[in-house]
Amino acid sequence: MGGQASSVEGVHVVVVGGGFGGIAASQHLKSGGLNFTLIDMRDAFHHNVAALRVSVQPGFAQRTFIPYAETFGDSFVQGRVQRVDTDRQTVVLEEGREIQYSHLILCTGTDGAFLGKFNNVASHQTAVQMYEDFVKQVQAADSVLVVGGGSTGVEMAAEIKTEYPDKKVVLIHSRIVLADPELLPSIRQQAKEVLLEKGVELLLGEKVSNLSELQLNVTQRNSVVTTERGTNLTSDLIICCTGLKVNSAAFGSSFSGCLADNGALKVNDHLQVPGFSNVFAVGDCADVNEPKMAYHAGLHAAVAVGNIANSLSGKKLTSYHTGNVTMLLAMGRDDGVGQFNGLKLPRCLVALGKSRDLLLWKSWREMQQQQP
Repeated sequence: MGGQASSVEGVHVVVVGGGFGGIAASQHLKSGGLNFTLIDMRDAFHHNVAALRVSVQPGFAQRTFIPYAETFGDSFVQGRVQRVDTDRQTVVLEEGREIQYSHLILCTGTDGAFLGKFNNVASHQTAVQMYEDFVKQVQAADSVLVVGGGSTGVEMAAEIKTEYPDKKVVLIHSRIVLADPELLPSIRQQAKEVLLEKGVELLLGEKVSNLSELQLNVTQRNSVVTTERGTNLTSDLIICCTGLKVNSAAFGSSFSGCLADNGALKVNDHLQVPGFSNVFAVGDCADVNEPKMAYHAGLHAAVAVGNIANSLSGKKLTSYHTGNVTMLLAMGRDDGVGQFNGLKLPRCLVALGKSRDLLLWKSWREMQQQQP
C-alpha cells in the first residue's frame, strides 16, 4: 500500500514526523497521487491522545500503536533525521542516508519526559513494554503526586483516580486555575470540580522546588517533595506533566533564522517557512498561536498539502485561520469536560464522544487498518 506514482514529474514530498500531522499529510499526498516519503523514528504511529490511559490500564498500550508500513508501504522510512540540507534539498538521516525532496513538510511535534512521548528509534513493541512497566509502577504505589495542572496533568490525575479509586492522588499546580487558558473559565472550573468529586487532592498556587532531585515515574516509598512555599509532602510515585518543548532536533540548525523563541518554526498564512516556499511546518512545531492539539495538526496538514498541489497547478494558495477553540478533556473513562467551537459541552457528551475510547477508532480509520 505504498504511495502512488507521482502525477507530476519531479515531485517528491518528504514528510518528517509521523504524528497526527504527519499521517494526515501522508494520507492527503497518497490520495492526491503525489510521490512522498514519510520518515519517523518508530515503526508505528502512536495515538498519544490515549497515552495517559495507557499509563494506568494494563494491556491498553498495544491498541495505540498502528504500523506505518501496512498503510504507506515503501513510502515509509524508519530513521532519525539529523539535519536538512536546504541548498541540495535533501533530508539527511543519522546513518548517513539522504532523501531528496522537491517539497518538505516538517511535523516533528514536541518532546519531553516519557509517558506521552516516546521519541526514540525503536520498534513500537519497545514502547508498549515501557508503558506496561509503568502501569506496574502505578499499581505498586499507594500515593501518587502529579506535578503540573495543565490539561495533561488534569487528565493524568483523573485517569489514575478513576482506575484506582483507593489510591491517594495529589495534583500540584503553580497557578490557582487548572487546565489550558484557552478553555472557557467555566470549563476550567468544571475540571476542578470533577477532580474533587473523584477524590483528587489539589495543591494550587505552589511549585515544587526540588523536582530535579526527585526520581520520576518510579515507585519509591515516601519520597519527600518540597514546595517553594516550604510545604512538605510525601508520595510513593511522582509523575511530571510539565516541560514539553518543540522537537526541533531535525531542523533547528538548518532553519536557525526561522525559529520562534520556543523553538517552533515561524510560518506565514500558508504555513510556509519564511524564505522557503517549498517548506511547510505543521502541528506543534509550527509557530501558530493556538492550543497544540491533534485536531489542529490535521487541519494544518490539509492546508500544507493543498498548497503544494495549488503551487504545482498555479492556483492561489490557501490561508490557515485559527478558529474558535475546540478542546475536550477526558477525565477518566467515565467523565469529561470541554468545548466545541467555543461553546461549552455537557460532561456526558464529552465522556461519550472522547473519554470512553479516546478517539482510537479515528486513527485506525485514518490509517485504513482494522483495530484488533
